[in-house]
Amino acid sequence: MLWYVAPTPGSDKPGITSRGTAAIGGPFRLTDNTGKTVTDKTYAGKYMLVYFGYTYCPDTCPTDLTLMSRAMDRLGKDASRVQPLFITVDPERDTVQEMADYVSHFGSSLVGLTGTPEEIASVAKAYRVFYQKVDRHDDGGDGGNSDGSDYLMNHSSFIYLMGTDGSYIDNFAAGTTPQEMADRIRDIIAGGAK
Repeated sequence: MLWYVAPTPGSDKPGITSRGTAAIGGPFRLTDNTGKTVTDKTYAGKYMLVYFGYTYCPDTCPTDLTLMSRAMDRLGKDASRVQPLFITVDPERDTVQEMADYVSHFGSSLVGLTGTPEEIASVAKAYRVFYQKVDRHDDGGDGGNSDGSDYLMNHSSFIYLMGTDGSYIDNFAAGTTPQEMADRIRDIIAGGAK
């Protein structure tokens, strides 16, 4: 997307204008929480709510997934047109079984996706998602696990709304309420956006 400052029509004052579409999203091949291989084409024809996180996340991920779940509840009949997806940024720990157990806490429609580190890196790059492993005890203390499993993942925290053709439509940041999210999705569906 290209941003530039241009005069606001009928005024000498500059305004911010955008042109083009955001380069967010793209093809992926991952494994869902039932062990089935899925691709972006698996969800063609549905809007996708896409969130990247990990099951060991202490606060942000459960909060954002609860937001998605509550928004889906508020969508009523339109919920059948939306597929919420939770893509891990921690494939080392987030196995198929781990994802299955975790997503079961956030409604029946949420699908958890995992894959190899390379598959996750590819889909994260396509969605412009930042993630990085951080040792929980990086202060040099000896409180960590010797097997290297005691770590956190820093990551971007956006919920993306993708069109029925897989194209980027919008995103929801911290502070969005379930009703605001549901209303925005419903407006987009009613408007016939792809």
